[in-house]
Parts: sequence; C-alpha cells; structure tokens
Amino acid sequence: MNLKILGSIAIVAGTAIGAGMLALPLATAALGVIPALVLLIGVWAISAYTSLLMLEINLRSGVGDNVHAITGKTLGKKGQIIQGASFLSLLFALTAAYLTGGSSLLVLRFETMFDIALDNQLAVLVFTLALGSIAALGVGWVDKLSRLLFTLMVVLLVLVVGFLLPEVDSATIAADAVQKASGNAWMAAIPVVFTSFGFHVCIATLVRYLDGDAVSLRKVLLIGSTIPLVCYVLWLLVTLGTVGGDTIEGFGGALPKLIGALQDIAAQPLVGKCVSVFADLALITSFLGVTMSLFDFLAELTRAKTGMAGRVQTWLITFVPPVLCALYVPEGFVAVLGFAAIPLVFMIIFLPIAMAMKQRSETAEGYQVRGGNLALGLVGVAGLAIIAAQLYVAL
Repeated sequence: MNLKILGSIAIVAGTAIGAGMLALPLATAALGVIPALVLLIGVWAISAYTSLLMLEINLRSGVGDNVHAITGKTLGKKGQIIQGASFLSLLFALTAAYLTGGSSLLVLRFETMFDIALDNQLAVLVFTLALGSIAALGVGWVDKLSRLLFTLMVVLLVLVVGFLLPEVDSATIAADAVQKASGNAWMAAIPVVFTSFGFHVCIATLVRYLDGDAVSLRKVLLIGSTIPLVCYVLWLLVTLGTVGGDTIEGFGGALPKLIGALQDIAAQPLVGKCVSVFADLALITSFLGVTMSLFDFLAELTRAKTGMAGRVQTWLITFVPPVLCALYVPEGFVAVLGFAAIPLVFMIIFLPIAMAMKQRSETAEGYQVRGGNLALGLVGVAGLAIIAAQLYVAL
C-alpha cells in the first residue's frame, strides 16, 4: 500500500472524526451500550455504501469534476440548487453546533483554570472572534494549523482510550444491555450518529488525487470509513461503560458535564488533562475545517472582492447566523448537530441516488457499486427514516 493511498485513508478518517464524537455518548446514552453499537454499525454500512455510490458517480462523470459540476451534468440547474442549498444548510448547522459546544467548554475552562464565571453569551462571542477569525486568513493557514491539531487530537484519543478502557465496568455494560430503549431514544440518536459519519465531501478530491483508480479508491473509502467506526466503538465503551448511560442521559446534552465526569473517573490528573485537551481539539479542528469551507463557499457564491472589505463582508455572512443560533440556543450542541443530518441526507443519499439512476440508464459501462436498484431503494428508505427521526425530535 503506497503513501498516496495511506494519505487518502487518513483524509477520509480525519474528515469524519471530530466534534461529532463528543456528541455520540450524549445522543446514545438512553439506548444503552449494545443498541448504540448496533446503531453505529448500521449507520456505518449506509455511509460506506453511499461513499461507493458517490465514487461511481464521480468516475462516470469524469476525473477532475467537483460535486457541483457532477450534479449539473446529471441533474441540471435544479439539482445544483438543491445541492448548493443542502451544502450551505449543513455548514451553517455544523458551525452553530460547534459554537454552542465550544462556548460551553470555554465557560468550563474559565471556571476550572481562573475561577471566573464567564457568561455563556460572552463565551460564544469570544470563541467566535478568537477562532472564527482564522477562517478569513485563508486555506493555507487553516490547513497547517488543522494538521498539527488533528495529529495531537489522535494521539490524545489513543491515550484517553488506553487509560479509560481498564476502568470500563462490565456490570455497567450488562445493565445497559438489558435496558429497553424507547422509540424516542432511537429517534434522538439516529440523526446524530449519521452526521458523525459525514466524510463524503472529500471523495471528488480523492478521485482526482488517485487518478480515478477504482480499486484503490474503493479500498480507501472502505478502510477510511472503518477507522472512525472503530474509534467510535471504543469511545462509546469508555464513556457509556464507565460513566454509565443513565448518568450521561441525566446530563441533558451538556458537553461540559460529560467531560467533567470522565475527568473524575480518570484518577490521575494527567489523564484528566488529556480528556480535557482532547475535547477542546476535537471541537477546534472540526470548527476550523467547517468554517473554512463555509467562508470559501460564501465568498464564491457572493463573488466577494479579495480585499479587506470583501473578507469582512464574507466573515459576517459566515458567522452572524450561527452566532445568533448559539446565543439563543445555548444547550443546542446535540440538537443542532442532529439537524445537520437533514441536508446531509440530501447531499449523500437522495442526490447520489438520483444521479446514479440517471447515469445507469444512459450507460452500463464503468465502475458500479453492487446491489442494483434494490440497494438504492433500501438506502433511500434509510434516508427518509433519518429525516423522519430528526423531524420527530424537533417537533
């Protein structure tokens, strides 16, 4: 396996792993360990299949085309509008979720480190100004900083899981395994788990990077999507298996309470510090990647000038909507992250199904993911179920 393939696998895994991991225990606590793991595997299977479906679409459209161009070729202007609106909604929702989660962790840091009670709304503004300004510096700065922070995050994840695994209580897992999860618990968990496997935005870039080599790309997507699954399984074991599902459910979706509970279980101060820094890095790396993409997309959409005035205008459009959401929905980390599942379903399920059916009707040549129309239909039903789950929770 050459370095380009290894690097591509790392890109897929790195795109998926991030702040969504922090929300998984909060979203699945009411299910219990075993049902949560079953849900993880089911969503992973859907994400792996849809990634191969998007690979098929990319290869048939032509190496070098981006998602916007591919959508235009197959579905026309209307398809591009749906794709663009879905992408914009997804990035706004993710930015709002990371602002709420990041500001709540900032409040916790000020309390523990400086003994200062920081107002949550002020924390939102501080977090936005401190880290949001990096998005305006350009992709070069964000890329270098993100690579450094992501590497540190992975190292800390390995350390945290390694230290906490011996603390997993088999009795806690057994108790969670026999609890009967309600329908509401499943509905609340499904959208958040689905959002945590959203790595598909990098597929078009990887097709170009690996020169359309279908065999290598298939390997990259399957291995790259399995790495987050393994990380998520271990993370749920060390959270639900130590703190306990009932206890985490009582946190009401508050991220600082989860981090504090894990620090209490880790008897060694160094381990507790690793937990704290890991949570910070998971949020920051995701925030930087998402806001950079949103900033660039809006700059292109509005045809903003490259000067200071143009960048300020784009920055305001990028951050004002999610900041308002974070200010008035302060405990909305898990809820807003779940909402992101709706545009994500359109981006990686509904639109790819429509494009694949159109391409297959025109030609049978080229790479085609297995399963035929039956698989397309089943994944489409799964997409409807994910949207129904999120709407049920919201309403």
